[in-house]
Amino acid sequence: MASGFFAILDDIAALMDDIAVTSKIATKQTAGILGDDLAVNAEKATGFLSSREIPVLMQIMKGSFINKLIILPIAFLLQWLYPPAIKVILVLGGLYLAYEGVEKIIEYFFHKKEDEETGQEVITAIEEPSDAGENEEKAKIKSAITTDFILSIEIVIIALGTVLNQSLAIQIITVSIVAILATVGVYGIVALIVRMDDAGYKLIRKSKKEKGFLVSLGTFLVKALPWVIKGLGVIGTVALILVAGGIFDHNIDYLHHLLPNVPSMAKQAIYGIMGGLLMVPFIILFKKIFYSLKKS
Repeated sequence: MASGFFAILDDIAALMDDIAVTSKIATKQTAGILGDDLAVNAEKATGFLSSREIPVLMQIMKGSFINKLIILPIAFLLQWLYPPAIKVILVLGGLYLAYEGVEKIIEYFFHKKEDEETGQEVITAIEEPSDAGENEEKAKIKSAITTDFILSIEIVIIALGTVLNQSLAIQIITVSIVAILATVGVYGIVALIVRMDDAGYKLIRKSKKEKGFLVSLGTFLVKALPWVIKGLGVIGTVALILVAGGIFDHNIDYLHHLLPNVPSMAKQAIYGIMGGLLMVPFIILFKKIFYSLKKS
């Protein structure tokens, strides 16, 4: 009886060792997409009133957990029933990410010209807070969760791809661990970024002198935040395009063997931009049809 009990403990210990190894490998493989996920979501989670940043971020994080709860069982089911469906879903998600990236570039150039003509200055909500309204906030949260859904699919599929030769139990536990770490880690770092200015003000108030290390550090954090936000906006846009291009490159054989002499990152950028430009007219047409039907 005792020997049977210790045998079970040995099996559990062996299973935990396998999970630790596979989780480490899967996390390493998804490190690149997690970096893109951080940049994209940090950019998505900014632009709100200071008092609304953490509540909004918590809503997006909650949506991210729900996304992964939806994706995980579907991914395992599709992998079991029809593996090619995973590639189709990835490519469709890549087209959406490419559109978001290219749409941001188009919006930046065209809206910037319009603002210059009207004499308006574009300022982030951190520098000049303005109440965008409840509906606009909900729209931004919805957009962030939608983008997170696509990135979550990529994270889950990459993690799953590293453990396909393992048992089903190890696959489920490993991919679930990576999904949880990705969500907590990414949004934890995003929360630190968006609260940089508050931390800076607290350091300045704590210092009893007008000068000193705390004042200098606090002032740096306050002044650096707008630049960090702008930088993340650029990085997030580039990340969307590169992630989309990477999806096309790795899941469409024709594109994978096309442009063999072009560096991988440049090739993925080209594919991402082309995919986004291809999607823009379709999305515009879809929106026009949708709004016309909605009005009628």
